[in-house]
Amino acid sequence: MRGIDLSAASWRKSSYSNSDGGECVEVSDDFAGVVPVRDSKFLQGPALVFPTAGWSSFVAAVKSGRLSD
Repeated sequence: MRGIDLSAASWRKSSYSNSDGGECVEVSDDFAGVVPVRDSKFLQGPALVFPTAGWSSFVAAVKSGRLSD
């Protein structure tokens, strides 16, 4: 999904992220239809952008334990 300007995005850290600063992801809820996701340790790095429905399905699978190591 090219052309999305994320420079003014408001980011929040996932509640499932590691509290000591490792393995953290941040998401933005500022965009209709898509959810940008980035590594909180690399704020200027790239973000992955997922369709909202796909992101919601992924989060539901994580919360229910359907995804395993």
